[in-house]
Amino acid sequence: MHFGALIFPTDQTIRPDALAGELEAAGFESFWVAEHTHIPLSRRTPYPGGGDLPDMYWRTMDPFVSLTAAALATERLKVGTGICLVNQHHPINAAKQAASVDQLSNGRFLFGVGVGWNEDEMEHHGTDPAKRRSTARERILAIKELWTADDAEFHGDYVDFSASASYPKPVTTPHPPVIMGGAGGPVTFRHIVEYCDGWMPIHGRADPLEKLPLLRQMADEADRDPDSIEVSIYGCPMRPEIVERYREAGVDRVVFWLPADEPDRVLSAVAHGASLMT
Repeated sequence: MHFGALIFPTDQTIRPDALAGELEAAGFESFWVAEHTHIPLSRRTPYPGGGDLPDMYWRTMDPFVSLTAAALATERLKVGTGICLVNQHHPINAAKQAASVDQLSNGRFLFGVGVGWNEDEMEHHGTDPAKRRSTARERILAIKELWTADDAEFHGDYVDFSASASYPKPVTTPHPPVIMGGAGGPVTFRHIVEYCDGWMPIHGRADPLEKLPLLRQMADEADRDPDSIEVSIYGCPMRPEIVERYREAGVDRVVFWLPADEPDRVLSAVAHGASLMT
């Protein structure tokens, strides 16, 4: 089982390049960064975690810039969006940004994606929250087309462009892994089986292990090998009994949540997480 770490990179915590170097030295496989483009002051969408929206959500850096800094500071560490809110990016721009990170990291980019929860936020980007899943599907399919085709074109309900050249192409073949976030269920799993390489549920929102049989069943029914879908756990607590439960269940990766705090506290958490990687 692989071990990753995630953080909300902000202007008030440790720099992503410094953190990435520490993670690589400690033996972590991957480094993930969260994303929010902005936070509308209307705040009419409740925070899924309950209570007030934590300060780190308001101050998050751009994920592609953060991961570029992390990639250039390391040699082996994989760098991933955890997650990229694809409904808040035009697919032509997102394809180029992601491919550029994959190029600069020599093929170490992981494209974690999600449909988003903050309806105010996605509306500012022109996305209808009622159509967030179908919109995200088209944007991700369009990104994959731009990554893999020399003459890329896409014609859908939400994304439409004629034959175009988009470079650089990713180093990773056929393309960087597309890993879908979300609690999981028939709709999310249908999307994962169709066009994703992995599933990354959040620990604590529901029990991912109880939903794994449905994902495998739906893959089988779609004539897809269930083992071709990687399973990662986002925000896994740094508790040995929880880590061991996921290991015994055959989970491919657990991703520890680091505090968006002073560097000393972040590095203390890194050391604690490293102690569980045995």
